[in-house]
Amino acid sequence: MTVELRERDDVRHRAARLERRFGDPGDPANPLGFRALLAADDACELLPEAEALLDDEGFGAELVPVALGGRLHDAESLVHMLRPVFRRDMALGFGYGITSLFAAAPVFAAGSPAQRAHVAGLLASGGRAAIVHRSLAHGTAMLRGEVDALPDGDGYLLRGRKDVVVNADRAGAVVAYVRTDPAPGPAAHSVLLLDPHALRGDGLGLLGRRPTTGMRGCRFAGYEFEDCRVPGTALVGAEGAGVRLALRTFQLNRTLITGAVIASVDTVLRSALRTALAAGALGRRQRGVLAGVFADLLASDSCATAVLRALSLLPDSAHLAAAGLKYLVPDLLRDDLEELATVLGAGGYSRDTDQGMLSKLLRDLPAAGLGHAGTASCQAVVVPQLPLLARTSWGVEPEPADALFAPGARVPALDLTALQVAGGGDFLAAALGAGADRLAGDTAPGPYGSVLRTMATAFRDALRELRDDCRAVEPGDRAALTGPAMAARADRHAVLCVVGAALATWERHTEGFLAEPAWLVLALHRLGRRLGLTLPPLPADCVDRVMEELLARFAAGRGLDLHDAPLAEAGTP
Repeated sequence: MTVELRERDDVRHRAARLERRFGDPGDPANPLGFRALLAADDACELLPEAEALLDDEGFGAELVPVALGGRLHDAESLVHMLRPVFRRDMALGFGYGITSLFAAAPVFAAGSPAQRAHVAGLLASGGRAAIVHRSLAHGTAMLRGEVDALPDGDGYLLRGRKDVVVNADRAGAVVAYVRTDPAPGPAAHSVLLLDPHALRGDGLGLLGRRPTTGMRGCRFAGYEFEDCRVPGTALVGAEGAGVRLALRTFQLNRTLITGAVIASVDTVLRSALRTALAAGALGRRQRGVLAGVFADLLASDSCATAVLRALSLLPDSAHLAAAGLKYLVPDLLRDDLEELATVLGAGGYSRDTDQGMLSKLLRDLPAAGLGHAGTASCQAVVVPQLPLLARTSWGVEPEPADALFAPGARVPALDLTALQVAGGGDFLAAALGAGADRLAGDTAPGPYGSVLRTMATAFRDALRELRDDCRAVEPGDRAALTGPAMAARADRHAVLCVVGAALATWERHTEGFLAEPAWLVLALHRLGRRLGLTLPPLPADCVDRVMEELLARFAAGRGLDLHDAPLAEAGTP
């Protein structure tokens, strides 16, 4: 058995065990269930029993690369482990886990052997790492603030503050993006690895905890640096490499967040279906909403899975796809939640039930960087690349490898040092073009064959129109690149990328529901509305077939993503 196959089997086993140990979240007597999680959220704390379970599972090792003694083989595998957590509480996923990985990623990518070993040991033993971003690293106002690092002998003197840092009060390591050059430019910032315990009281002050509307259980506090001296050995990588390190590691951050959040929406979809069944209100409108959101989840997971694999398979091109994924999919999922609220609302509102989990998720999403400001930061990555892609990639780039989309495909280990921040191609647009060309020559009879051909042609034509529009913009034209027209083109591009991923994923499934066209046709119909395309009506049985699968998975207690894995949650209302 190859290393990749063994790792894939191991992570699925670990994820299934974690799901079982968390138990049925809808059981009121479950100390790890929704009722307990909502009570902890009301108290602005993470559920202690949930953190204890993750400690017992040694979850911190999931955040450490295999090469450094942990269990992190590739990004898709990590999402397998994150979904049982995010299915229950996004704040738990952030506060216990992935923010520590986000802090550690620059160290794993560019740190010295001693720095890597130190941070790996901290996370693997259940410790936390905190990250101090530069001013607008995430594009979110609450993370503003900056720290200056002034030369001081063979080290640095730190001055400044960051008011809102996840786990500031319990971090064993702090990774800080600091300004080391007062001159503006991409080389003005560097990354330092700090020991907060050694520096506490010696120039480093801990600011009080800040209450937040979303992810209330996470501990947001801050740091103040007043002539805080740190040695030169704290530097991670080269001086002035901070922006490049941020751009490299944000690819991982954006993709993991989006892939994990799909499980959170899975929970609300399941809750809405349970409510409708219990109320006997599964009419045509409700069926359309529920089936449509299910199709959206499958399309979103198709895109997330492809980008997660691309971090290992296409590290020179993943930066564009990662930004596009986090640009569109959170908006898509927020719209889905608003639709599901209309179904849940029919059952009344209670903070102690399924409706309470919807309310909590709607609060948590913006705090997780999945609001409008986070979207803007991704847009800033995508927009400048569109004119160049229109000239060099769209309609020319070959179709990507099957391993990006095929079920159970083997993926090599993630290498953060291989991730690039510019260049490469647009493999999702290439997948759309290739899939549409194949469908155009397909003469399969029946309503689905005709509808799919027409839809694929419409999306391919939309990509060609986008190419022509973007070719009219000079790559260096700052005025054009910052105008509203380019923002609208980025919107269209993001939708087309999800279409490409969904189409390629459907083509590479050869059996089961995912090999059938119903979910794809429904997903493309909904995505086409976002582009204002005129598409043929859905086949008569399309919604019914998707709804049939949704009901079957619900009754069997299985996940609503591509993996269709067993869950601990009971299906009956």
